[in-house]
Amino acid sequence: MITKNKIEPPVAEKIPKKLKIHGHTRIDNFFWMNERDNPKVLAQIETENIYTKKTLYHTEDLQKKIYYEIIVKIKQDDSTVPYFDNGYYYYTRFAEGNEYPIYCRKKDSLTAKEEIMLNVNHLAEGLPYISVIGLVVSPDNKWLAFGVDKHSRRMYDIFIKDLSTGLVLNYSIPNTAGNPAWANDNSTIFYSGKDEKTLRSDKIFKHKIGQNPLDDQLIYHEIDEEYSTLVQKSRSKDYIFICSSHTLATEYQYLNADTPDDIFKIILPREHDIKYYVDHCEESFFILTNFKAKNFRIIKTPISNTAKQNWTEIIPHRKDVLLESLFVFKNYLVVKEVNKGLDFIRIKNCKHESDYTIEFDEKTYSASISPNPETDSNLLRFVYSSFKTPNSVYDFDMETGKRILLKQDQVLGDFNPESYNTDRIYVTSRDGLQIPVSLIYKKGIKFDGQNPLLLSAYGAYGYSADQSFRSFIFSLIDRGFIYAIAHVRGGQEMGRQWYENGKLLKKKNTFYDFIDCSEYLIRSKYTSNNKLFIYGGSAGGLLIAAVINMAPQLFKAAIAAVPFVDVVTTMLDDSIPLTTVEYDEWGNPHQKEYYDYMLSYSPYDNIEKKKYPAVLAIAGFNDSQVQYWEPLKWITKLRQLKTDSNPLLLDCDMDSGHVGASGRFSIYKVYARMFAFLLDQLSINE
Repeated sequence: MITKNKIEPPVAEKIPKKLKIHGHTRIDNFFWMNERDNPKVLAQIETENIYTKKTLYHTEDLQKKIYYEIIVKIKQDDSTVPYFDNGYYYYTRFAEGNEYPIYCRKKDSLTAKEEIMLNVNHLAEGLPYISVIGLVVSPDNKWLAFGVDKHSRRMYDIFIKDLSTGLVLNYSIPNTAGNPAWANDNSTIFYSGKDEKTLRSDKIFKHKIGQNPLDDQLIYHEIDEEYSTLVQKSRSKDYIFICSSHTLATEYQYLNADTPDDIFKIILPREHDIKYYVDHCEESFFILTNFKAKNFRIIKTPISNTAKQNWTEIIPHRKDVLLESLFVFKNYLVVKEVNKGLDFIRIKNCKHESDYTIEFDEKTYSASISPNPETDSNLLRFVYSSFKTPNSVYDFDMETGKRILLKQDQVLGDFNPESYNTDRIYVTSRDGLQIPVSLIYKKGIKFDGQNPLLLSAYGAYGYSADQSFRSFIFSLIDRGFIYAIAHVRGGQEMGRQWYENGKLLKKKNTFYDFIDCSEYLIRSKYTSNNKLFIYGGSAGGLLIAAVINMAPQLFKAAIAAVPFVDVVTTMLDDSIPLTTVEYDEWGNPHQKEYYDYMLSYSPYDNIEKKKYPAVLAIAGFNDSQVQYWEPLKWITKLRQLKTDSNPLLLDCDMDSGHVGASGRFSIYKVYARMFAFLLDQLSINE
């Protein structure tokens, strides 16, 4: 609902720009909005933000109420479960009223005196945004290296702190990916440098403590613009890996961490369509690979000769099970598997050549492997949660099968998981496949078509949609909403082929799946088309924008967060971050076949004169992945062509980027605004 006092929406100047390629011409009236430093662009964004604030002004009390509902559930003085690594227990804690974490450790015992390694709240003072990543301690436990981004462009400066004195060295290493790796000499770190324009991680450098970063040695330069590169240390701490990655291929190089001045060697040269991931134990590399195995298999190879003829298969390929990640212990292999859209943890006992799977009993849930730095151990730490089960950290004895709950996140207030039902249903797609849909709703509701329902999806890059606990979503569920995730193609919930059938020249399957799920939920009376709301972010925002072009009549309102909507123009510009490294995800529109196909679904290019649902678009001015101008132009063009009176709103955060506000609680103000927008469409004001 819009306020009774009519508010005039922004009007943007049209400056037609002809975009010609392949003998085809597009006219973009708002191409000028791509100019980040143009005062007219900044003024246009400000006008959009003011319009959104005025349009939603009457919901501000509701926004405050929802925000309070969300944060009151969160235990403010909380801490993570400590893990032991190289003589210290490490944990992260939060102090009441603080937005940012405090990273701590204790020597030898949990009863020892706490050492605060880094208090991010101090770093954040006076800053609208900060992100700290990649905290790594040197092998002698003296030095802490970490990456800091103050602009939300995912361009990190690396700092080095002397933990014995508490002093940070008087220099930083600029323009990095922020995840350094220590050599075992305690004075050398390797890091990935970024191209300042494209933000592609394209170089690996070696830095010696105290050395001017301008003198850092270039170790490796990834010249293929479709690859990015990173550096990491093996879990065994014996090797440094350089990984060059592409949508369809990877290549690893290795170096003994004891000899940082030696030359890196290639494990397996890059091959098109061959991906692999490496872990180490004793004299062998263990490799998770899709070589002759679409859903991946695990092989073992001697470090002395990693050629394929020396491979020994440890876990074979299975047609119906995706092997997602690998963790090597001295006596065990631990594999994260995905089967029919659900997570499983498989344990292989290397001594007895036996294996088994950790079972979970809910219909929809998420399970992941926690940090397990000690490889000579029988204990596996993992995290389990579901839509109604808060994050739960377990230690699992791989020898006895005993499972110990170490901590379950506390949800404050009157939250009771038994008040809710979770479910998993399967929707038949138009081409006969079964699409999983995960749901949660309050017990006692009737499926009579009267329930508001929020349906979300992602469907890209082979990322399986997360089915973990979200305390904030209960502000909608407790008001009668059903919350659902459609596990559409483009993810890999149903195996690698699920991903391959939702990308490139099959990308429209992602949109068709979402529409088919929406129609099923309406037909089966979970909801109705005047109570069906949809949400997606980034590539999921592309999905949302595409389906409201294709089937706008199905939806009451849509929220698209940092949506990738100007697909063709963005993918034609190889100066934009991520473009070249994603040609094998979306296609290269410099080739006519891909240009024509992408143009057929690109949301910005397919807006028509017709009715659209209400839309709220979320943007970050500093977004390095989806540039601010995509949602800005999209909303502007929608407003120009649509034939209804439903609101079209843009909320652009001028301080943040792709993931929004950086504070622990600040992000929930955005959720409160989004939820108030949805509830307002139902005339719910409390």
